[in-house]
Amino acid sequence: MPGERVRLREGTAPGRKRVAVVGGGLAGCEAAWQIVRRSGANVDLYEMRPTVATLAHTTAGLAELVCSNSLKSDDPATPTGALKRELASLGSLLMAAAQEARIPAGKALAVDRALFSATVSGALSAAPEVTILRGEATDIPEGYDAVVIATGPLTSPALAGRLGALVGAESLYFYDAIAPIVEVDSLDPAVVYRMDRYGEPGTGDYLNVALAQDEYYRFVDALLAGGTVPYHDFEEGRFFDGCMPIEEIARRGRESLAFGPLKPVGLTPADGRRPYAAIQFRRENEAGDAVNMVGFQTKLTYPEQERIFREFVPGMKEAVFLRHGSLHRNTYLNGPAALNGDLTLKAVGEVRLAGQMTGVEGYVESMAIGALAGIFTADALEGRPFTPPPPTSALGALLAYVTTPRDPYVPTNMNFSLFPPLATTGKKLKRKLRREAHIERARADVAPWLDRLAPFFRDPGEERL
Repeated sequence: MPGERVRLREGTAPGRKRVAVVGGGLAGCEAAWQIVRRSGANVDLYEMRPTVATLAHTTAGLAELVCSNSLKSDDPATPTGALKRELASLGSLLMAAAQEARIPAGKALAVDRALFSATVSGALSAAPEVTILRGEATDIPEGYDAVVIATGPLTSPALAGRLGALVGAESLYFYDAIAPIVEVDSLDPAVVYRMDRYGEPGTGDYLNVALAQDEYYRFVDALLAGGTVPYHDFEEGRFFDGCMPIEEIARRGRESLAFGPLKPVGLTPADGRRPYAAIQFRRENEAGDAVNMVGFQTKLTYPEQERIFREFVPGMKEAVFLRHGSLHRNTYLNGPAALNGDLTLKAVGEVRLAGQMTGVEGYVESMAIGALAGIFTADALEGRPFTPPPPTSALGALLAYVTTPRDPYVPTNMNFSLFPPLATTGKKLKRKLRREAHIERARADVAPWLDRLAPFFRDPGEERL
C-alpha cells in the first residue's frame, strides 16, 4: 500500500551546493558516494522504500540485490572483470562493499546480499554530507543545483510518466525474471554433487545435479506445459536475453537448455559418467545454507515451480523454497535519444540519469553508470571540464553505448562487442588474442583518465580546504 509521500525539499545550507539523488539502488548509492567524495556538495538521497514497496524488493535496505547475488566473473581478462577493476580504481563504494560481503563462488564475485546492503547503507548513513530521505518522489526535485535520477527499472509510475513526457519518447520496457532460492539441507545429498565447472569432483563452490537424457527431456516437457503468470492486456513479452525465463529458452528448441544454462560441459561427476544436462546451484549467503538455481529465472506460477522442480529435477523431491522465481516489468528510456554525452537529459540540462534506466543491464553496469553520473555531476559543480573516460576503456565503452544513437536501442550488459575496433596492420588476430588486446588497451588507455580524477578523491567528512 502506498504510504505517506515525502515533501521534496529545496536546496538549503547557503554556500554549499546541494544535489538530489533519487533512488537508493546500486546506481544511486554509487552516484551519491562519488559526488560527496569529489565535490563540496551535500546530497539528499531519496528512497521510496519502505513507504512505497515494489514488486521485486523485499527489504528497505539501500543497494538491495534483487535478481541474483552474483556480480559475474571476477576475471580481469573479461569485460565485466575489467569494468570492476576500473570501478575499484575510482574508489567505488559498492565494489568495496562487494569485497567485504564476498562469499565463495568459484571465479564469480558473489556476495551475501544482506551484508552487502548493510555495508552500503552503513557507509552512506555515516557520511555527514549525505541525508537519506524515505518517501516517493513523484516528480523531479526542484531547488537543487543538480539532480541524478537513478530509480532503476522499477521506477514509480508517476516519475516514469514524468520522464517519458520530458523526453517525448514512447515508454520502452522488457521483462526481467528472478531465479528461486532453496535450502541446501532440503536437497538430496545422495544426488547433488559439489564441483565447479572444469574443477575437481567433490570440491568447489557450486552444487550440481546431473540429468540423463530421458530426465532432461521429461523436465523440458514439464516446463513447456507448466502454468505461467499471465501478461496484462497492455503488455507484451519482451525479454532481455541475459534474464530470459527458463521456460522461454525451452520454447526455442528441446536442446536449447542443454546448450544454455543447463550445459553439462566441465561438470562430469566423480563416477565419470558425463551428464546430458546439469543444473547448478550457487551459494546465496555467507552461512552457506541457501543456494539459488543458476539460470532458472522463471515466470512459472509459484505452485508450478514447486511441483515441476520437485518432480522432475533429481535431488529436489523435498526442496524447501526460500524464495520463488518471479517476473517483473523493467522500464528504461532510449538513452541515446534522451541523453547528452555527460548523461544529462537533453530536455533538462541539470538532470542526469543513471543505472538501468539508461539501458544498461546488470549489477556492475548499473554501478558503473552511477559512478559516471556522480563524477560528471561533481565536475560540473566544481567547475571542472567534462572529461569522459576513453571509449576504449570498459567505462567509456559502456558510456558510449548509452549515449550514441543506434536503432534499435536495446538493453546491454558489458561485453567485448562494445569496445571500439582494434587498430591492426591488416592481419586479423585470433579471438583469444583479440580479446586480450582489448583488455590490455583498456587498461593502458584508462590510466591517464584515472590519474586526472585522483586529486579530487577524499574521505567523506574530511575537512574541506
